[in-house]
Amino acid sequence: MHMLNCQPALRYSVFILLVKIMSEDKIVMVEGASSAMQAAAEQARKTFKYFWRELSWEYRRIIPGLGLAAVKVAFATDPDSEGPEVEHMWINEIQFDGDTVSGVLLNNPQWLDSIGAGDPVSVPLAEIGDWMYTINGKVYGGYSIDVMRSDMSKAEREEHDQAWGLDFGKPGEVMIVPAATQEKQGFLSGLFGKKEQPIILSTEDLPEHPMSENMAEKMDQGLRDEPAFARSVDADGWTLLQRDALAGNLAPVSLLVKHGADPGALNPKGESALDLARKMGWPRIVALLEKKFH
Repeated sequence: MHMLNCQPALRYSVFILLVKIMSEDKIVMVEGASSAMQAAAEQARKTFKYFWRELSWEYRRIIPGLGLAAVKVAFATDPDSEGPEVEHMWINEIQFDGDTVSGVLLNNPQWLDSIGAGDPVSVPLAEIGDWMYTINGKVYGGYSIDVMRSDMSKAEREEHDQAWGLDFGKPGEVMIVPAATQEKQGFLSGLFGKKEQPIILSTEDLPEHPMSENMAEKMDQGLRDEPAFARSVDADGWTLLQRDALAGNLAPVSLLVKHGADPGALNPKGESALDLARKMGWPRIVALLEKKFH
């Protein structure tokens, strides 16, 4: 079991909340083929890397910071059934290897008999339909939910949001990451500044995750004390450098390389940290690692 498998179990109340959301989500099964839903799914896939970056830090936390985190997956139904062609459901306990998204099904399907709540699920990243996580009741992601909310009247949206007790934001605007606050000089403050930045809707140049910078000093000291950790390989055959390159964590990548991590080491799929950063589209990490190969 690698270090990113240490996610604390979701509280029972959060599980119930998710099941309620999934039950309401039946409309997505009907509207799943609409152009708006297709566009929402495409955006979810394009921005999934930020969801995974958030989870990479959540799995390091002793005290959970996320209220919930889940990915929507479409399951083909029996062609002879009277239901829709696909049934959309959510999975949690997410893992990701750069190609495949894995998790556990949260709710029982309405139109399928082959799977049920609690069953393991794995799908290619190219086939997910949405992702979402919450911090202090604020929703990030949820592209398909935004499509549904955008079709509601103001009163319907207010009733919807009040029922779930979550802040989904303005219809038509999907938040990807929280506002970034840099209150003091840090490892990457020269790159990202020190003042609070507005929530960014564009994915062109989102800032480094706050924990990446906040933990840099402690991580630096830890690697000084235990330099062998920088080159260690987990039970799945991955190095920490590969894990952080996949997740887009610039400060840890920089520190691991500084303390002797091998940028050319390959995971069981034959991918280096540089390969993974390129695949996911982390330009700062790509630039840093490319220097090590020249």
